[in-house]
Amino acid sequence: MTVGTTFEPFRRLFEAPLQPEDVAKIAAALSKGKSGALAADTAELLRRFSVLLEVTRIVGGTPSLDKLLPRLIDVIKEVLEADRATLFLYDGESNELFSRVAHGGAVGEIRVRSSAGIAGMVFTTGESLIIPDAYADARFNPAVDRETNYRTRNIICVPVADKDGRIIGVTQLLNKLRGPFTDEDGLLLQAMVTQASAALENARLFENLEKARKDEVVLLEVTSALASELDLDALLVKIMTAASTLLDAERSTLFVHDLETDELWSRFAEGVTSREIRFPSHFGIAGEAFRSGETLNISDAYADPRFNPAVDRDTSFKTRNILSLPMRNKFGQTIAVMQVLNKIGGPFTAQDEIRLRNFSAQAAIALENAALFNEVLQLRNYNEGILKSLSDGVVTFDADLCILKLNDAAIRIIGQHEDDIVGQESRVVFAAPNDWIVDSLDYVARTGGTDYHADRDFQGRSNTSISVNVTVNPLIGIDNVPIGFLIVIEDITSEKRLRTTMARYLAKEIVDKVMESGDDPFIVSDQEVTVLFSDIRRFTTMTEGMSARDTVSMLNDYFTEMVEVVLRNEGLLDKFIGDSIMAVFGAPLTSLRHADNALTTAIEMTQALRSFNAGRLHDGREPIKIGIGISTGQVIAGSVGSVKRMDYTVIGDSVNLAARLESANKFYGTSVLISESTVALLGAREGLREIDRLRVTGKNRPITVFEPLIAHTAEARDKLLGALSLFDEARHLYLDRQWRAAAARFADFMARCPDDVVARLFADRCTYFAENNPDPGWDGVWTLTHK
Repeated sequence: MTVGTTFEPFRRLFEAPLQPEDVAKIAAALSKGKSGALAADTAELLRRFSVLLEVTRIVGGTPSLDKLLPRLIDVIKEVLEADRATLFLYDGESNELFSRVAHGGAVGEIRVRSSAGIAGMVFTTGESLIIPDAYADARFNPAVDRETNYRTRNIICVPVADKDGRIIGVTQLLNKLRGPFTDEDGLLLQAMVTQASAALENARLFENLEKARKDEVVLLEVTSALASELDLDALLVKIMTAASTLLDAERSTLFVHDLETDELWSRFAEGVTSREIRFPSHFGIAGEAFRSGETLNISDAYADPRFNPAVDRDTSFKTRNILSLPMRNKFGQTIAVMQVLNKIGGPFTAQDEIRLRNFSAQAAIALENAALFNEVLQLRNYNEGILKSLSDGVVTFDADLCILKLNDAAIRIIGQHEDDIVGQESRVVFAAPNDWIVDSLDYVARTGGTDYHADRDFQGRSNTSISVNVTVNPLIGIDNVPIGFLIVIEDITSEKRLRTTMARYLAKEIVDKVMESGDDPFIVSDQEVTVLFSDIRRFTTMTEGMSARDTVSMLNDYFTEMVEVVLRNEGLLDKFIGDSIMAVFGAPLTSLRHADNALTTAIEMTQALRSFNAGRLHDGREPIKIGIGISTGQVIAGSVGSVKRMDYTVIGDSVNLAARLESANKFYGTSVLISESTVALLGAREGLREIDRLRVTGKNRPITVFEPLIAHTAEARDKLLGALSLFDEARHLYLDRQWRAAAARFADFMARCPDDVVARLFADRCTYFAENNPDPGWDGVWTLTHK
């Protein structure tokens, strides 16, 4: 290389120290009067020496890499008259070249792969490059220019080496303001970075030591704070916040392993609305870290097939990189996974892994301590909660029959303040007329057994008598030694009153379930139920010649039989409407079998009616015929009425549809019709005949109506089932508008079942449609014009 001077000793000055012969040449030149050219060379030389002195002053003025790099870059850019300059240093942990750039009052970091671009090539080869025309050089990548809207003309790039010749970075300049970059520029640039290399290395070492010291201080502070935190939720938040701070990350999440469900869960996640997150312990990147027990450092989350981007979409967050590390307890068992997202300034490094591993070891101890404390606290609260939540009164006594402890329910039943009860003798608290409790305690003390009293009267402090069940037991310690006595007082006053009332409307099984539920079962709510409507045929005609007394007597006898069937199948008797019965299945308590129970009720009602009519025929009275309609759907169920008079009922389309289907039996000559919504919920659908597509009064949407053939007598049922395939075939032909073929099939069916009114109706329709073909838009739906 040569420098910009013409005097040979000056040209070699930047390559090696001056030798004696060089000094002799300089002296000779001065003596021969070459002072003009020599003065120019000397001036240029002094300028460059001043540059090196400025570099020396800069590198000696600060140990901070954040301050050193931007100042060096500014000097290099100014001295070499370049438009842009960058000084990259090598980061061995990430295998990247990085630089610091001043933006206003802040310093930003730039990172590129150590093998990328011109800078990467110079770093890899250790050889300087001068490119006079960037776009004519195949090694230049113009994509950066396009992205930044910049035009690179020429480039100079030299390696930065330490005192041992090891390449520690590169310096790259773009677009010399006057002319191209020269070899002299390269020599000066090399001299400048060589002068600064030791300071740069020291600054990096100082920065790493300072960061390690800060990490140690932060880790000490964090672990001290974690060790003093025993609340699990607060600890989780502290751990996540500390992890983000320690690793300069945007977010952190701690996933704890649930042994019972084999899931990873987190109640909180930074930047996400507070809610519990749960997923299988093998799922995703956290699950992989948990199962493998290995640290996962993922530089590009979206390039990893294990990453689930759905969470990013839900939270409007962009995950760039992930560090996921399993946390182990003192036994080496993995108990949690720490996951840190988006390191600020680049991907997570090997040093970050070490930091997080050291931190997680301390966090795991704190986590286990908090979990143990939480278990003890939960157990204590659980025991206290049991006593507090019990609706039954619980009172404990010592061996001398003095009261030790009692719960809120016992205080309410006894009717005295807790301070007036605890420590008192049993005979004082349970004086007459409640002294039978003291007698029971004496009995248990003598015998060591248990004493039980059912439905006894107990008088509280306000002289109000209530009904109670009382159990008296010996109180046994953990070593099976008696330490006192315990009584349980169950207030059954409301239960007795409610049972008496509800038994008039509900089956015993439903009453028991309602009583056990502990909630008000009659509040207004949306429920899916099955509604059954039943009505006596020709009731008005039947009762024209009967007295009012005989009519009421007949209805009472009939209702007694039918209501028994409803209650036996867990139905709610909603109301009597003249000679009609409305029953509801699936309310007030929900049931998965409400449709099956309603159909069973309808079948048993027809069977009970045959037995009932046999008695009427024997007495010379006219038999009763009924129609039953069943429909399923959503209703509003609850108490309706005034503050003085309430009825529990259901309101909705399904109620009206059940009533319409009951009435439609007259048209089809059937006794039981059920809607398609009910059929869809039946556990078994054998023996059902699809009757028609029907549009009832008050509803625009047609429904498919079915008849349970089991509602017929055994003889009629067998005939219908045996010929059912003929009926179904005839129906398909009918819906396919093949009127004559359908009529022939219906005739075949009626030859085997001559009393079937449904088949006769369809045969008549076929005859009519054969002569009066319906519109092309005919959909097979029959509209009933009456209720």
